[in-house]
Amino acid sequence: MEEVVIIVGAGPSSLATSTCLNVLSTPNIILEREDCFASLWKKMTYDQLKLHLGKQFCQLSHMDYPEGTPTSISKACFLRYQADHVSHFEINPRYHRFVESASYYKVGKKWQKVAKNTVSDKSEVYLGKYLVVASGENSEGLIPNISGLDIFGGEFMHCTNYKNGKRFGDKQVLVVGCGNSGMEIAYDLWNHGAFTSIVVRNPVDDISLNSFTSLNCFTRLISYLFIHIYIYIYIYISIVVLVICPSLVVYTLPLYVYNE
Repeated sequence: MEEVVIIVGAGPSSLATSTCLNVLSTPNIILEREDCFASLWKKMTYDQLKLHLGKQFCQLSHMDYPEGTPTSISKACFLRYQADHVSHFEINPRYHRFVESASYYKVGKKWQKVAKNTVSDKSEVYLGKYLVVASGENSEGLIPNISGLDIFGGEFMHCTNYKNGKRFGDKQVLVVGCGNSGMEIAYDLWNHGAFTSIVVRNPVDDISLNSFTSLNCFTRLISYLFIHIYIYIYIYISIVVLVICPSLVVYTLPLYVYNE
């Protein structure tokens, strides 16, 4: 099968890319190894997760959030927004396609992708002039090789398997890492009555809410401008690179990071 653009992955970045191409009437196809779009959000995130950026920085192409949507979006709200986006723009990813290889042929100036259909157990070949890899960077959970973990008598898990703290009430729970996931999971466990501790490898800078709200307008303006300038520079460089080297694989900028 031949398309102009082949997109690997069916996360938010892929949906936004496909929408832009559809608006320009550019044939494209999305290959997704799971059975749904936004599989990381649906299957590998905890219930209380919220986007760590304001909604204006996490908006998909050509569709605003519904009126009244809060600035900090919950997991459920973001999934509904993505579902509406897929339905409105008639995006139809090909699910159960595990991409096994990608080769670029200079003679025909095309990419060849071999994907295994995990339902039929057959290999499929896809050809395209451009290849967009938007498979994410947090799709595989990693548990370090910690000495003594193999004889630990309790339960241990990666944060991608954590949903909520309901079954951990009145239990001793240790959270390793203080990134976004670690801090939010520790807080969720505490809310469910767990005796929660957290291990931090490096020193932590503690900033109170009062300190944050007391920032002057100039500081907030600088922060706002810095974020926008960074995003515009990234988009500009991506467009220039794509024009100069159309055979180059395009890696999309992740909109959020929720794993350690």
